[in-house]
Amino acid sequence: MDIISIFEDLVKIPSPSLNEEEVAKKIMEYTYNNGINAYFDDYKNVIIKIPANCENKKPLLLSAHMDVVGNSSPVNICYSEDKKIIKTDGSRTLGADDKAGVAAALNLAIFLAKNPEVKHGGLEIVFTRDEETGMTGINHVNFEELESSNVLVLDSDSLGNFEIAGAGYTKIDIKVETKLGGHSGNDIQDKKRYNAAKLIADLVSKLPNGAFKVENGFTITSCNLGSIVAGATDIGLERFLDKTEHQKPYSKELIDLNADNVINTSGYAHYSLRSSVKKYEEQLIAKFQKQIDKFNKKYGELATAIMDVKIHMLPFEKSLNQEMSEIAKKVGKNIGINVKVQTFHAGAETHIYANKTNKFNEKFKPVLVGVANISSMHSPNESMEVESLKKGYEFIKEIFIEYNK
Repeated sequence: MDIISIFEDLVKIPSPSLNEEEVAKKIMEYTYNNGINAYFDDYKNVIIKIPANCENKKPLLLSAHMDVVGNSSPVNICYSEDKKIIKTDGSRTLGADDKAGVAAALNLAIFLAKNPEVKHGGLEIVFTRDEETGMTGINHVNFEELESSNVLVLDSDSLGNFEIAGAGYTKIDIKVETKLGGHSGNDIQDKKRYNAAKLIADLVSKLPNGAFKVENGFTITSCNLGSIVAGATDIGLERFLDKTEHQKPYSKELIDLNADNVINTSGYAHYSLRSSVKKYEEQLIAKFQKQIDKFNKKYGELATAIMDVKIHMLPFEKSLNQEMSEIAKKVGKNIGINVKVQTFHAGAETHIYANKTNKFNEKFKPVLVGVANISSMHSPNESMEVESLKKGYEFIKEIFIEYNK
C-alpha cells in the first residue's frame, strides 16, 4: 500500500482525544501484517521498535499523535475535482493533524520491514493519545525504554518545516487588594480608600505586553494580557456563572451585573508568557516583579499586589547539536524541498521530549517536522495537499537513510 492509502485508512476512523482505540487497532493491524514489533504501553500509546541491523549506527525516534480535534461522527472524505486536495464533506475535521504524521512514520516502518538490506541503527516510533486536549499520552510514555536521542515529532502543518525550538507556556496571575472599601458616594472623598479596579488598571498599564525578544524575524519571548477582572459583586458573579452557556463571551453582560456604587477592594489580571529561551523568560518575569515591588512600596499597607507564576509547559530550547538540521537541509536540497529551519511560538510534544532523558540518561534532541501542507486545521474546512504528503514521506525516509550513512 502507498502512503495515501494508509492515510485514508487512518482518517476514516474518528479518534477524538482519549477515544483512539479503533485507530490504534488499525495501526496494530498494519504492524502485525508486516511482521513489525509493536505493543501498547500502560496508557495505550502504541510503541514500535525495529531493531538495528548495523551495530555502529544510532537509532532514530519518530513520534506522532493518534487523536484529532473533533467528535466520533463519521469521517466522510472526498477529493477536489483535480484530485490534488483531500478533505471531508464539511461536516467535521479531516484529522490530517496528526494522521499525516502517523501515516508517514508507519509507512517508514513498513518500508524497513520489507527492505532488510537497508542498514540502520534501529527505528523507534511512538504514537501517542490525547495530544490535543491534555498531552496525557506523551506524559505517560516510559522514556527510559527508548534508546534514541534524536527525535522527529511529525506534527507541523507545512511541508519542510524543521522547527528546532519552541516556546514554553507560563501563567502569571496578579492580584491587587486594598485595605479599605466603601460607598462610592459617602466615602469617595477619603484618599485612603483606593479603588482596586483603578489600581489594577494602573499597574497593568506599566507591565510589559507583546513581543519581548525577536530573533531573525521569529518571536522568541512574549507575554499577553488575557484578562482584567475587578468590580463584579458576589451576587453578580453567581448569576453569571449560573448560566447554562457561561463558556460563551458575556463581557458586556458581566459589566451590567457590576455594582458601580462600591469602592472595589480586589482586582485581578491574568497573563500568558511564552518563551523558547529560559533566560529571556526570567528577564521578563523580573520586569513584572519590578513593577509589583514599586507598587507595594508606593501604597504600603493600604494596597498590595501579589504575583503568582505557574509553569504550564517547560520550553523546548534549541539543542547545541544541530546534526539533524544539517541532514534535513542536505536531503531537502537533493529531493527539492525547501527546508525551513526555524523556531515556533507555541507548544507541542517536542517540549515534553526536550525535558526528558532516554534509557542511557541522554537528553532527547527533538525537532518538530512538517510532512504535509495542511490548511484550516481543527476546523470542518481542514484539507491536505495530496502530493505534499507523498513528498513528506520521501523526506522522512531519506532523512532516515542519510542519518544512517
